[in-house]
Amino acid sequence: MKKETGYSVQKLVILGVLIAMEIVLSRFVSISTWNMKIGFAFIPVAAAAILLGPVEAAICGGLADFLGATLFPIGAYFPGFTATAALTGLVFGLFFHKEQTPARVVPAVLINQFILGLLINTYWISVLYGSPYKALLATRVVQSVLLTVVQTAGILVLAKVLQRVKPSLPAMER
Repeated sequence: MKKETGYSVQKLVILGVLIAMEIVLSRFVSISTWNMKIGFAFIPVAAAAILLGPVEAAICGGLADFLGATLFPIGAYFPGFTATAALTGLVFGLFFHKEQTPARVVPAVLINQFILGLLINTYWISVLYGSPYKALLATRVVQSVLLTVVQTAGILVLAKVLQRVKPSLPAMER
């Protein structure tokens, strides 16, 4: 029996829908200021990680950021944010593609919020706007703490829901 390679149509459709959901949640449902963004755009990326894996979650995060910035710009496009969005999906995928226990979700969220979100995205904002890094960092700490709690709870609930849905998706059989 030959092992199937590549993507099934169903997996591509799921990935496409999740990318579209991320764009909508990020561009139209999030609360944004010039240096902060609070929203639920992490949900489709986490769903891609759980259902499809780390590479697909990275594609979901990166492609959604690029398409969202191109189609519905909030400010100037900056590729650093796209790289961070792809890394966010990759981290989610590496941590909880197989299991979504609190012991795996919490470190993934902490890495994404404090290393990628707080440290790296703050650096990108300082480069883009010429603002002092340390001053920006101080204003974004509260956002990271708040989003850590929201994302951890949201992903744990999402994981339970997707575990019920996953068996009904033939493309998700392993």
